[in-house]
Amino acid sequence: MTKQLISSEEEFKNAAEKENTLVFLKHSTTCPISQAAFQEFDAFASEHTEVPSYYLQVQDSRPLSNYIAETYGVKHESPQVFVITNGEVKWHASHSQITKNAIEQHLS
Repeated sequence: MTKQLISSEEEFKNAAEKENTLVFLKHSTTCPISQAAFQEFDAFASEHTEVPSYYLQVQDSRPLSNYIAETYGVKHESPQVFVITNGEVKWHASHSQITKNAIEQHLS
């Protein structure tokens, strides 16, 4: 599986229920820091096709972004990455902390 864009609560809930572990990125299409984080996320997803990887574009999916923040009790930031295992946030990071290596480390 490669990375997949989702934009609704329903799509997110389906992914979270279906997958034991997934990586999820909140991405801003107007922020250069977010673009760098997206490149790191993309490098991870391209190399680890066995790990379900999803993302949203904050400008297009703010209700979903808010839903995730409320559901998991993690203050919204953008960019922001989550490793979700069995319906719980195992790890999250934002801004320059989002790297391919950091995501890999928190999956093992």
